[in-house]
Formats: sequence, structure tokens, C-alpha cells
Amino acid sequence: MTHERIAHSGFTLPAIGFGTWQLWGAEGSATVARAIHNGYTLIDSAVNYENEGAIGHGVRTSGVPREQIVVTSKLPGRHQAPHRAKVAIEESVYRTGLDHIDLYLIHWPNPAQGLYVDAWRALIAAKQQGLVRAIGVSNFLPEHLERLRAETGVVPEVNQIEVHPYFPQQEAIEYHAQHGIISEAWSPLGRGNEMLSDPVIGRIADAHGVGPGQVVLAWAVARGVIPIPKAASQARQLENLAAVSLVLDPAEIAAITALGR
Repeated sequence: MTHERIAHSGFTLPAIGFGTWQLWGAEGSATVARAIHNGYTLIDSAVNYENEGAIGHGVRTSGVPREQIVVTSKLPGRHQAPHRAKVAIEESVYRTGLDHIDLYLIHWPNPAQGLYVDAWRALIAAKQQGLVRAIGVSNFLPEHLERLRAETGVVPEVNQIEVHPYFPQQEAIEYHAQHGIISEAWSPLGRGNEMLSDPVIGRIADAHGVGPGQVVLAWAVARGVIPIPKAASQARQLENLAAVSLVLDPAEIAAITALGR
């Protein structure tokens, strides 16, 4: 797949990922294996999704070599204390049934608790031990990222944030680019279907002969953001993946970005 994203460390990710929120058990495992078979190589999970076992099983039974797949999980806010974070990361790896997790994120800064720097140090140690290959965060603001850098000297390789046309996150994406942090987008197709019915997106979709979802994902890719949509069906998985090849012109990208509320 083209359009690889590269972090300051040299860690690379593909242009689109596969979300697994609410994919559980045997059906969830089969959906993940199908996604991998269809060409997805970045699989996104979290402790809070309660499906690390299904994701690991899907990876192991996909028939695709393990080294070609990037498995992601995330540390929940309740496990940010140093001793709890260490054990939580170990348990994540054990639940997947894999010998390591490729990308591990702090799920959110939980600033009122004030332990995210301690949690970050646990992720740094886990990377040094080989439990995880790359480390990052989710839902962090630039001020949180600055504190991690100032207090540990280690900059996250990824920040996964909410990004879609109604919430373009221009400043955050520019900050990430300046510091070699890969931007990932959760909820890249918005929450609910209102956004996909937007007339601006509809006109651009008609002009390219594709669906609105493909346009929105292509917009994210054009901005250097990795969208992580979830899709259960074969047709939707392939449709989302095809968005990587859809080229929007600068005026179309600007028109979609201008939808921000």
C-alpha cells in the first residue's frame, strides 16, 4: 500500500487502518481475519474494547505473516499508575496470544488524575523490553505532548485523535507534523450518518463516482492522517480501502475542511 506515514523514529504505518470497536468473539476474530485478507495491515484495538483476544486470534488465523501486520492496543485511564501500567501492558500482550504488540497507546491523558507521564514511562520501558515495538498516545493535546517531551525526552510516535470533516483538527495535525508524530483518526466517518449526507461531500462524491464515505477517507489521507474506519462486510471493507487511491484536488480538500464546526 502506498502513502506510508513515517514517525520521527522511522516507524512506519500504512495510509489506512482497521477499527475494531464492538468486534468481539468468534465473529470479531473472523471479521479481523477478513480485513487482513482484504489488505488491511494496521489493526486498532484497546483494553477498553475488551477484544484483544479476538484481534489476536484474527491475526493468527489470517494466513498473513505476522511481521506484515501492525497490531495496536491502548492503556486505559484506570491503569496509568506505574505498577498498574506495567502489568496492564503485559496482560495486553498475553491476551492477544502474540509475542509482542506493535503499537501501544495511552488511551487518553486523564489530566485530572495527573499520571499520564508515569504511564508514558511505563510504555517507554515496555518498548525497551520488546513487549511493544512503538509507543504513542490518544486524545492528547499539544500541551500534554509537550509535557511528555519535557519530562522524559521521548516524543510519541503516534497520536490518535478524533478527526473528520466537522472536526478537522488543523492545529493538532500541524503540530504532529512538526514533531514527527503520526496523526491517526478515530471516528473518521463522523458519529452517525449526518455528515455523510452533507451536500458538499455529496457533490464531490458524485463528481468522482464514489460514495461519500470514500471521499471523507480520501480527504483524511490527503491531509496525512491515517483514518481507522470499522467495517464488517466484505464490500464495505474493500470500499474503505479503495479510498487510499482516490485523489481529491486541493479545492475539494479545502471545501471539505471548511465544513469544520
